[in-house]
Amino acid sequence: MTQRRFARLGRPRPSEGAAGLPAPAWLLLAGLLLGLSMGALPAAPAQAACTDPRGPNVDWSGCDKDRLYLVGADLRGARLVNATLSRSSLAEANLSGADLSGADLGRSMLPGADLSGARLTRAYLGRADLRGADLSGADLTYADLGRAKLQEARLTGADLEKAELMRARLQGADLADARLVKAELARAWMQGARLAGADLTGADLYGVALHGADLSGARGLTQAQLDHACGDDRTTLPPGLARPASWPCPEPVEEE
Repeated sequence: MTQRRFARLGRPRPSEGAAGLPAPAWLLLAGLLLGLSMGALPAAPAQAACTDPRGPNVDWSGCDKDRLYLVGADLRGARLVNATLSRSSLAEANLSGADLSGADLGRSMLPGADLSGARLTRAYLGRADLRGADLSGADLTYADLGRAKLQEARLTGADLEKAELMRARLQGADLADARLVKAELARAWMQGARLAGADLTGADLYGVALHGADLSGARGLTQAQLDHACGDDRTTLPPGLARPASWPCPEPVEEE
């Protein structure tokens, strides 16, 4: 009588699964379908491993690596996006082609480091030591280099659009063909710097020391910008621009 009641209601008997299959087979089918559906989901993106050893192409994105000793380290092509490397020792390190977007390198020691072609968009390099570093072709848009030491640094072809360089020390730096569009250079030391062919459109040159600097062929430079800067008879200007009447003016005294 019980079996007739289940048949009349169109339900499987208690010993049957869906579609009348025995219960174990039905469970097996459900598990198989679930496995297939999970396999179709995209794999989760790989996460940066902060404990990975240093080396080319290492991914330390978002990792806290402040005060590290990485002198002479080979970090070519490394991913260091939003990483913290403040007060680290990176002298002579090879960071060519590395992605340091948004990284904190404040007060880090990077003299002689190779950062050619590196991406440093919105990176913080305040008071960092980059003397003699190679930053040729680097992307430094929106980077903060306030009071950074960049004496004799190579910045040829670098993109410094809207970068913060207030009071940066750029004596003898090579900025030929660099993009300094709307860069903040107020009171920077640029004595003897090479700016031939550089794009200075809209750059703030208030109080910039340009004594002996080479501005030949500089693009976007206006007389109004020069009038707010400081230079001398050794400063080479592009055609059509004249030394302001206030030149020569005293060179500023460096602060520690």
